[in-house]
Parts: sequence; C-alpha cells; structure tokens
Amino acid sequence: MCTYREAEEYILNIPRFAGKHTLEDTGKLLRRVTGGCVKSRIIHVAGTNGKGSVCAYLQSLLREAGFSVGLFISPHLKTMRERIRIEGEMLTEEAFTEAFSAVRALTEEEEHPSFFEFLFLMAMYCFQKAEPDYLILETGLGGRLDATNAVEKKEMAVITHMGLDHTEYLGDTLEKITAEKAGIFQEGARAVWFQTDDTVGEVLAKTAAKLQIPSYPVSKKDYTFLKIHHKGIDFSYRSLYYDSVRLYLRTIAAYQMENAALALRALEVLLGKEIMTPRVMRAGLEKAFWEGRMEEVLPDVYVDGAHNEDGIRAFLETVKEDGCAGSRYLFFGAVRDKRWEAMTERIAKSGLFTKIFPVQMKNARALSLESLQEMIEKYTGRRDGGYASAREALEAIGALKGERDRVYITGSLYLVGEIKELL
Repeated sequence: MCTYREAEEYILNIPRFAGKHTLEDTGKLLRRVTGGCVKSRIIHVAGTNGKGSVCAYLQSLLREAGFSVGLFISPHLKTMRERIRIEGEMLTEEAFTEAFSAVRALTEEEEHPSFFEFLFLMAMYCFQKAEPDYLILETGLGGRLDATNAVEKKEMAVITHMGLDHTEYLGDTLEKITAEKAGIFQEGARAVWFQTDDTVGEVLAKTAAKLQIPSYPVSKKDYTFLKIHHKGIDFSYRSLYYDSVRLYLRTIAAYQMENAALALRALEVLLGKEIMTPRVMRAGLEKAFWEGRMEEVLPDVYVDGAHNEDGIRAFLETVKEDGCAGSRYLFFGAVRDKRWEAMTERIAKSGLFTKIFPVQMKNARALSLESLQEMIEKYTGRRDGGYASAREALEAIGALKGERDRVYITGSLYLVGEIKELL
C-alpha cells in the first residue's frame, strides 16, 4: 500500500490524465465501489452559497438526534482528508490511503475518474464500510451532472441560496443556474430550498411538481434576528411544529441564520416533531461549527470564504453590523475564474474598510497582486499596499491592528486555507 503523501500527490495530478465522464459512467464506477447497494439514507445538498454550512448543521443536528452520519464536502482548506468525515471526524491518513488504494484498483480498467469523482468514490467506499444511518453529500459544481448525483436513491434534496457563479458551465442567468441545481431533485425524495427570489422559487417549484414530490421553501420570514452576544447570534426560528423556537449560533455571521433555518426545516420534514424537538434543535446548532466561515482565528481577526459575488454580499451584511468601534482592515485574495471585478467593486464601494490589502495566493488560478491593486484603486482612488504571500499578510496584522480594530480575511477559500495552515 502507498503512503498518504503518495496518495495525495497522485490525486492532485489526476487532472492531467482524467477522461471526460457522463453521469452514467460515474454511476457504473459507483456501483463497482459500493456493490450496487447503499444502505445509508442520503441527503443531497446543492446551491451557490451556504452548502458547506448547511451540511455542517445537518450533520450536527442528526448526530444530536441520535443518528450516525457520513459527510462528503468540498473544497478542503488544509488537507484532502477534510472532505470525507464519519461521525464528525475527518479520515485518518491510514483510512484515506486504504480508500485510495481500493478505488484505484476498482477503476484501473476504466476511463480514469476525474479529481472530484475519485474523491467521491473514495468517500462512498468509506461510507459503505461504516454504514452510517445518514449520508450528507455536497455537490461540487452544479447539480444535474455532478458526480454526486449518480447515487440511485435519496431521501431528500436541499437547495441553498442561489447566485451567479460558474456561469461558463451552468448558464448565464439565475434561472438557468437554478435549473441545473434542481437536477438533484429525484422522484420519491422530498425537496427543501431557500427562496432566494421569485424566479428561483418558480423554477424549483415547477421541477418538484413535475417529479410529483413534496417541496418546502424556506425564506427570511422563517427566522428573526434577536441579538448578538458572546460572539454568537440569538435568533428565533418559525418551526413547522412548535411555532417560534429561540436558538443560538456560535458565529457572528448573519447569513448563517438562513443556513441553519434551511437545515432545521429539512430535518423537521424528514424526521418529524417527535425527533426534531426544540432540545435537539438548540443543542444541535450550538455544537455545530464550520471552519473558514466568519471564523475567529485570532482575537478580532476573522476569516470568511466569501469566494463569489453573492458570498461577498452576505459577508458585507455581517461586517456592517459587527459593532466595531475602531478601524476595519480587509485582506483580500481572488481567483481569475470568479467574477472578481464585481466582488472587488462591492467591497470597495461598501465604505466599510479603512484599508484594503490584496494578497497574492500560491494557487495557480490566483489573480496577480497588480490586478487586484488596480481594481481596488479604480473604486477607492487609492492604493493601500499589498502582500506577496499569506505569510507576509499574517505577519503584518500584528503590527497593523489596534486594540479596538477588526481584521477580515476573505475573497477565496484558498486564501483562508493558506492562513489557517500558517496558524
């Protein structure tokens, strides 16, 4: 058997030799890995923003309700092992290497799986061995043609907040993108979604009606912000069964109320009021944690993986209400294949930051420091400087930040990952 480092290196190099698969091809490989029988009940999650957070809340709530849970998510921040979790714990290096060797052996006679397919097949191999009660699968990109959509039977499909992202693959309008995400809906599986706007709601409702499945929209009417205290949020949730339930989230991110409400509604629909009691709701949400989403990594230093325009919108809404009594400083990195100009414009025009510092990331897709500086200058009329690496940016924070100041690091999950790895 190979070492963990060898397995990781092999997977990182997969894009060089992977073939192009149809969903039917992926399904064939999946049946080979699982033996054609997946006993765990599957919850499938798609959307533009909030997928990882919704998955984290679903995982925590299910475990609080007494169920065992397997979780497959992407991307990772520091190690590939984060993508596959059983009972809240990411894979050990030994388990990762075992799954890698098994999937490689089972697929060596086929057209080679893609990077994402390979990791998904590894996850399903691990879940097949552990047989948790529930599997939570997060799509990688889109929905209809995503590798995770090769599973044959689901209990529920969940669609999070929708926005314009990956337009080169999914379509150039919100309606087209939503239709692709709605491709995870399946006959016999109930559907829950966040009502981003009327267009999104109409596409999702029509898709559910066509499949003759029950559907449950969630909107801002289903939760109410109460207050921020102890670096967390008190809010009330309009339950299907218990009227209004007061709850607490361990985050200052206002957008997490939306994600928590979506997870709560999904499990109320799936499990019923006898299991999804207010006690389970409170304890499940309080114990939930998701790295890299408005996470305080040092005193008053927050990282947030707002990696697209809609994510920046949600990020800025939280920053606006943070109660900062001093200056706010932003460290920002982005990749070329996102709508980075629109993201930068939103940030610059918000007027929320005393200084904005672009950061050069190590990733091959990263925008150059000069490109980001030019765009920030275009909308602010100034250049505040910049940093050639995440390490330089992190070193600068200590000298820059005063006692009442607050620092945010955002724009790309790659930048968040680099910062967290350094810490």
